[in-house]
Amino acid sequence: MEQSGVAITPSRARVWFLASRPPTLPAAVVPVLVGTAVGVSQSSFHLLVFVAAMVAALLIQIATNFANDLSDFRSGADNEERVGPLRVAQSGLITPGDLKRGIIVTFGLAMLVGLYLIYIGGWPILLIGVLSILSGLAYTGGPW
Repeated sequence: MEQSGVAITPSRARVWFLASRPPTLPAAVVPVLVGTAVGVSQSSFHLLVFVAAMVAALLIQIATNFANDLSDFRSGADNEERVGPLRVAQSGLITPGDLKRGIIVTFGLAMLVGLYLIYIGGWPILLIGVLSILSGLAYTGGPW
């Protein structure tokens, strides 16, 4: 990163935060809020379910962003001529290997939280979770 012509190396935590692409996180938050509003309107709100759903949704979105960064780097879509927000693999701030491990850890954490949601909601939640993870990986890394 550069500021006023001087190269600045952000902290490791800041780099991972940037890799999570905070501006995209409302895509995970809004559906959970809408579902929660429906639950509240039917007098069926459960705080722990809400928190678990929010955490799982955010983890899936973040892991998808990591996977997109890695896939675009590997395919060459992210290069020196790219315009837009920072991409951590292309900029060399996170190695592809570390980014891959981040994807595994983040999707893994989402799956752990998802186990609770599956216990509460049954097999449809399992199906939604599996499809969400597969979609996150295939978003730019898959054959479609």
